[in-house]
Amino acid sequence: MRAKSISLVLLALLVGGCAGNQSGQPQAGDTRFVAGDGKMQVFAAGERKAAPAIQGPTLDGGNASLAAHKGKVVVLNFWASWCGPCRAEAPVLKEVAAKTKDGGVEFLGIDFKDRQADALAFERTEKTGYPSIFDQPGKVALAFQGTVPPAAIPSTLIIDKQGRIAARALGAVKYTDLMDTVTKVRDE
Repeated sequence: MRAKSISLVLLALLVGGCAGNQSGQPQAGDTRFVAGDGKMQVFAAGERKAAPAIQGPTLDGGNASLAAHKGKVVVLNFWASWCGPCRAEAPVLKEVAAKTKDGGVEFLGIDFKDRQADALAFERTEKTGYPSIFDQPGKVALAFQGTVPPAAIPSTLIIDKQGRIAARALGAVKYTDLMDTVTKVRDE
């Protein structure tokens, strides 16, 4: 009976630890997992904030930056190989990326807090078709603090042609939500 009580206490602590703070807002330095429902939140054009200038080494040995895509709609996806919802949404991202590429939409992954070997294996398996910045220390993710909680993974941002954050989803994205939002932002 005592083992069962201890198990219940540990379960309660684990669940409580993943839930974050009561306000729902990320606190500075908060690295706990933040769950999301994957729904796209679109920001009105007049309320959009400029995306930070980000850059870094890619998993394939190159370099990538947001500035290199100036004037285009960019979908940023924060992921990690150890993240189950990231694996679940990978085919959705791959398909939307392929269908919108000719329309001027670029995709860029941000591999967050991962081992490079595991991330490369993930990319070989999923064949995303777009580069990913290797952000093991989490610097790129921290640049978006205030828009994306530092521990919200997966997260997806849509950057408009003016370099502003037009939409975000916390959690695994759904095909229709992502495609509709990308198309809407692209056609603005």
